[in-house]
Parts: sequence; structure tokens; C-alpha cells
Amino acid sequence: MLLPKTLVIVESPTKARSLSKFLGSKYTVKASMGHVRDLPRSRLGINTEDNFQPRYITIRGKGEVIKELKAAVKKVDRVLLAPDPDREGEAIAWHLQEMLGIENGPCRVEFNEVTGQAVQKAIKAPRDIDYNRVNSQQARRILDRLVGYNLSPLLWQKVKSGLSAGRVQSVAVRLICDREEEIQSFVPEEYWTLTVVCIQKDGISFDARLFKIGDEKARIPDRSRMEIILKDLGPASYRVVKISRQEKPRYPAPPFTTSTLQQEAYRKLNFTARRTMAVAQQLYEGLEAGEKSPVGLVTYIRTDSTRVAESARDEARALIRERFGQQYVPHSPRQVVSKGKIQDAHEAIRPTDVCREPDAVKKYLTQDQYKLYKLVWSRFIASQMSPALIETTGVDLVAGKYTFRATGSVIRFAGFMQVYTESTDDGTKEIETLLPDLAEGDILKAKSLIPKQHFTQPPPRYTDATLIRTMEEKGIGRPSTYAPIVETIQKRGYVTKQKKQFVPTELGMIVVGLLKNHFSEIIDVEFTAMIEEKLDKIEEGELDWVQMIQEFYYPFQQTVKKAGEEIERVTIPDEVSEEICEKCGRNMVIKTGRYGRFLACPGFPECRNLKPLITSTGVSCPQCGGELVIRRSKKGRRFYGCSRFPECNFVVWNEPSIEPCPQCGGLLVIKNNRGEKAQLACVNGSCGFKTGKESHGTGKRPKQLKQTLKP
Repeated sequence: MLLPKTLVIVESPTKARSLSKFLGSKYTVKASMGHVRDLPRSRLGINTEDNFQPRYITIRGKGEVIKELKAAVKKVDRVLLAPDPDREGEAIAWHLQEMLGIENGPCRVEFNEVTGQAVQKAIKAPRDIDYNRVNSQQARRILDRLVGYNLSPLLWQKVKSGLSAGRVQSVAVRLICDREEEIQSFVPEEYWTLTVVCIQKDGISFDARLFKIGDEKARIPDRSRMEIILKDLGPASYRVVKISRQEKPRYPAPPFTTSTLQQEAYRKLNFTARRTMAVAQQLYEGLEAGEKSPVGLVTYIRTDSTRVAESARDEARALIRERFGQQYVPHSPRQVVSKGKIQDAHEAIRPTDVCREPDAVKKYLTQDQYKLYKLVWSRFIASQMSPALIETTGVDLVAGKYTFRATGSVIRFAGFMQVYTESTDDGTKEIETLLPDLAEGDILKAKSLIPKQHFTQPPPRYTDATLIRTMEEKGIGRPSTYAPIVETIQKRGYVTKQKKQFVPTELGMIVVGLLKNHFSEIIDVEFTAMIEEKLDKIEEGELDWVQMIQEFYYPFQQTVKKAGEEIERVTIPDEVSEEICEKCGRNMVIKTGRYGRFLACPGFPECRNLKPLITSTGVSCPQCGGELVIRRSKKGRRFYGCSRFPECNFVVWNEPSIEPCPQCGGLLVIKNNRGEKAQLACVNGSCGFKTGKESHGTGKRPKQLKQTLKP
């Protein structure tokens, strides 16, 4: 029996299994299990006096992997390196080449999708290692190490042991802290709006908002001004003076990039960035989906390009024509030009085969895989469809010197909206308002005048979606780094999440304040974006990586030295709780650890008592009368359980409502169905009470969750 003559090395076992099926018996496919070499954890690992040469070591636990790969290399005539097609993948290929003694030459293969056709094509066209890509990845790694290993010890010394600072993560925390300062310093201003509900001759009513007073835009600052306007209007009639109709096309959003996929998965599916990327990786690497062998369902998932291959566009157009009709196919294929400076080596994220529809493969996928695949498929198909046509109607009504305006819109042609519409960050949806048939000169009567007081609102706190979008817009990090950054700043205790929004902790505010005062460049958004541009230039062969590090490091080194002399020790007092330690009688304090906030006795080390810090819902347990509290599963999923566990094991996954069931008096929970309004539902199976979609909003939302200190 002839031995295989080619060894192909990929990163993951999943991808290895997929490639094995595509390539057949003449190939052996092995996985490196990610990176095999890195800088040592115990020391800097960079020779700053010798052109910043890194000292790489084998990653702990990878010894057996390397041993197995070396043995496999000896049994074949040729080795091909096929990690992911990006900087990190290029660096992994280079490290493997070095460690396995693979000769220089065409040994690197890359493919944008894990399909038989793409893999076979890549195998036939290996290339040399791209050392510009390697140098760019290496420069990023060295920069991050120099910043982290110089700033972190300074924070340990001046603030608190165990802290860390990072070149990109610190800027992300700054964004959140700066936003919080805006919110705290915001002074709300009062203003009023006035709506008239008019009745048309057929008895149909509609709303119009006060738009102008004379020739000036309406501005009502307070109640006294509103009372004057109401007195002026009295029993006035309203004359239609202008009707305008306009039909405008609305174009679909482009296919997903890494950033927009993370944002939209958060808005539509409530997926964190980390969860999105984990599931997307599974879809990319290959799954059993009714085929003879595992197949990648989506193209490469780390990209900032919206470019689409011509063949994929043609396939999408054919499917749209067959499924929806010729009118849904635009005259010419849509190709969206990406905004800003992007890495255009990869396509947008799209299905590898548009004919592999989500419902056809649903039975082979987990729930998360199906949801995310459907999102990618729908977005891509919609991106290649005809624009929707929206007719907008505006009506101006005059009563004396007051002009009111009513607007309405009607979808005349759904176009891409048949398949997909993009969500908004605040969760609002466009509401179609239909206006009655009116003509200029019509005289209408007012059914009612509705004055309403408002106050200007501060800017909203960041969510997963808006933070990632801001980082992308400002050039902070790269597509592959958004998810780790969002996760890291929470793990470090610099920010917490409240109602899905990021709120800086006192620790986060203190650390950002120190960095602002002493390392203004490091934590500067524009400076961080400039570093990203330089890394891009290294990849393009336009900048030497050693020169770039030198220009950064020597001034930075002096700043670290100066800061060490100037910064005084900062003491962060522990937050004292009302919970009494049952072992020694002291008031327990709230601390932040690797897994979040917890209660600890301040008598440490004499007393080592610890307790979980539990978030209360203010809702009674229907089983025992205790209190329902927020808990986390081993996988981090939130659920609601009785505080008397293990004596009471009541659990519910949906958020409980403080309002009792009107039918049986039992527990109501809030069910949030994507694309629909929330519903209240009784957990008592024999009751079955559930509010209609239209009735939500009449019931009360649960009171704001409060932190209690019960174990």
C-alpha cells in the first residue's frame, strides 16, 4: 500500500476532518490546534537591544502536537500549510515551517471557503509564505507585549495587583468611560410637543405634529408657552394647505463583514460578539449538512470587505429570479464599495452555496448554528435584490399662524424587504402610517389636542453592537480582535453590563484617568488608529516593522519611567455591604474577581468567608414564596432561580414580571420573540394565560433589578 505523499496542516480538527473528505487517500490532514509558538508568559520575551527580536517558545501543552506533526512530516514527500487566510494564519504557517524544518518554497495554501472546489483549487496553487503578513502580525504581537508588560506592573504597583492594561483594550475602556462622563455631566432641557388628532369627513382620524409657528420652526420650551398656544388654537379648524407625495427607492444593506455580523447578531439574536464568532467559526470550518462529507456553510468570517465574487452574485440572482420573480432581480448585479481603508483580501461573509437554504439544513444544525446561518443567508440574498419602493406622503395643516405636519409611508414594492431588513441599535422599527384620502383646501376638525412634556436625553451607553461599530469606525483593532476586546474588558473588572449596556466600574474610571494623565498617546483613539494603519503598511510591504517598533518604543519607555516617579499610590476602598459575615460578625465587602463581583469578609486572612453577590428580581418564587434571583449556568447563560436553593429548585429561563397573572395569580414571565413585541405568559401550565401581541405595554415591566446581598 502506498503511503500518502502530501501532508496538509490546518488549525482545527473540525477543518481537518472536512479537508480529509475533500482530498481523499493521497493526503494526510492534521491540525496544529491553533498557534504552536508564542512569546513566554513569564518574561518580556523581546530583546529590545537587538532590533526587538522576539524569543518564541513552544506553547505549553503543544509538545505532543509538534511531536506528532514532525513524525507525519517524515512520512510524506510534500507539506502544505493551510491555516486561516489572514495575518494570524500566515504567522501560524511560518511558525510551523520553522519548527517542522519545512524548506522555503511554495508550501502555503489558502482558501476563502471550506468547500471541495475551493480546497482543490487552492491545493493546486501553493505559494511562498508572505513575510510581510508575518511581520505585520509579529509587530502587533510585540507592540502589545511591550505595552502590556510595561503598563501592567505599573498598575499593580500604583493601583491594585492583578490589573492589566492593553494597547487596544484600554482605548475601548476609555470610550465607555468618556461616554459615562458625558452622561453624568448631561443637563436635561425641557421641551414640549403638540399633536392634533384630526377627523376627516369620512370619520377617519390621524395625527399631525406642530411644525411651525409663523415662519419659524416650532419650539415650545415650557408649560406656560404651551398654554398660550392651546389658548390661541381653541376650537380652531384645520385647513389642508399642502400635500406632497414622493416615491423613493430603499437599497438593501451590503453582505456582512465581521463587524456588521457581530452587531446584527447582537441586535436580532441577542448573541454576544464571542458567541457570534464561535458559531460562525463552526459554520466556516465545516458541518455535516446532509452532504456526503462535512462542508463549510459560510465563507471566511474575519473580513472587513463587502466584495462578493461574480459567481456568487450570479448564483444569487438566479435563485432570486426563480423564487421571487424577475422584478426582484436588479438590472445589473449589485457590488457595494467598502467604505474607508479595508483589507480586501477576502470577500464579504456569505453562504458558500445559496441553494443550500437555511430550512433545508436546519435539521443538521444546532439552534445557534441555524439562527446565524439564516442571518448570513438572508442578508446576502437581500443584498443582491431589487430596492424597495417607499411612497412617502406629507400633509401640512394650518390653523391661524400654526402649521401642523402629518407624514405617512406605504411600501409600494417590497423588493429586498421580502427577505431581510436591518435592525436598529435602539430596537425601534419603522411604522407604516397610512393617511386618509385628503385634498388641498379640505377643512378638518380637531378631535383632540395632545400636549406632551419631554426632556432631552443624554447619549446612550454602549452596547456590544454600538461599541463594536464605534471601534470599527474609529479604526481601533481589527475584525478578529473585536470579540476578545469586548470580553477582556469585562473580565478585568473595568466595565460591567447593566441592562445590556456597558457601565464603567470605579476601577475602570481610575485606571483610565491615570492612563489619560500619564499615557495620553497610548489611550488616544487617533493614535491607536494610526498604529493600525502602520500595521497595514507593514503587511503591504511599505514600512519596516523594526523601524515602526523603534519609533514607538523609545518615547514610550521614557514615559513609563516618568510615570513611575510621578504617580502616587491610589487606594480603592472596597464597597461595604449590609450583609453580615456569619463567621465573625463584620460587614462583608464587594470585590471583583475573575468571574465577576462577589462578597468577601474584610477580616481576611483571619476570616476567609466568601459568598456570591446575587442580583434580585423583586419577584416572589411561585413554589415556596422565596425570592427569584438572577443566576448563571456553567455556560454563562442567564436564568432565574429561587434564592432558597437547594431547598427549593424552582427555575425559569425568561425574565419574571412583578405583575401577577390576572387569570390565576401565578408567575408571569416576559417572552421576547425576535421581530415581535414582547408577551407576558403564565408559567402555570394549567392556566395558559398569554397576552396578545397588541396588548403588551398595558402591563407593567418588572421593577429595576436591584443587587441584594443574600447568599
